[in-house]
Amino acid sequence: MSSPALAARPRRPRLSTRRWIAYTAVVVLILVVMFPFLWLLQMSFKPQQEIFAFPPKLFFIPTVQHYWGLWSTEFRGSFANSAIASVTSTVLSLLIGVPAAYSLARARFRADYQISLWVLASRMAPPIAFTIPFFLAYRYLDLIDTVVGLIIIYLTFNLSLVIWMMRVFFEGVPRSLEEAAWIDGASVWGTFLRIVLPLSAPGLAATAIFCFLFSWNDFFYALILTRTQAMTAPVAVVNFMNYEGWDWGKIAAGGTMVMLPVVVFSLVVRNYLVRGLTAGAVKG
Repeated sequence: MSSPALAARPRRPRLSTRRWIAYTAVVVLILVVMFPFLWLLQMSFKPQQEIFAFPPKLFFIPTVQHYWGLWSTEFRGSFANSAIASVTSTVLSLLIGVPAAYSLARARFRADYQISLWVLASRMAPPIAFTIPFFLAYRYLDLIDTVVGLIIIYLTFNLSLVIWMMRVFFEGVPRSLEEAAWIDGASVWGTFLRIVLPLSAPGLAATAIFCFLFSWNDFFYALILTRTQAMTAPVAVVNFMNYEGWDWGKIAAGGTMVMLPVVVFSLVVRNYLVRGLTAGAVKG
């Protein structure tokens, strides 16, 4: 006879067959999606003679010679250029675009629709449409092959992204909270900084990640508007493909180094990112 304590203990529900199938499908899907990155990562640690060994070796003695060789080339300066241009353009985009988005979300005026349409058009146009105007203007202003030039062009395209994304989050903040703060004597800027902005932190994090991602991964403008001094990391990786041969070890190490900051940044703010991307999906 079972004791009352054992009888009162709740039984753990067994996983159904459908749930096991769903879990298996999710794991397989994750492996399929992550396969290119995992393959690139393991290739960056393989010795040169084992990279294209057939059949492929799953177990090998890892080496960091590709990373040491990569860091001793011009890639080190290119990595720094990418970091400076991406971080600076992201910060400036948020400093300028967030107040602009708040203004468009709260202020109602006749040209609201036209301004929003102009902002959207600057982001929807293909990058190649602006190549010649930017190149001619940069040559006249002596901004070709400069980090400042990259920051300006990334700022131009990230501003529209910040304004459109943050405007949605600001419109979701109840006006009654701001009105209550005004009644208590808070200023407009004080209300914005102490109430509205903290409530929109998930959207701010998601917007910052997208701005940094678009700037960091840019290849087209970095290839057209830079030569040697302001070369970015994605362009530097391509330079390892030359007529003498392709150094696949350094290419794999460079690709891993290019992906690393974005992955780390996304993991640091992953909670805000998930909340920011899912905000508005379910209305209360």
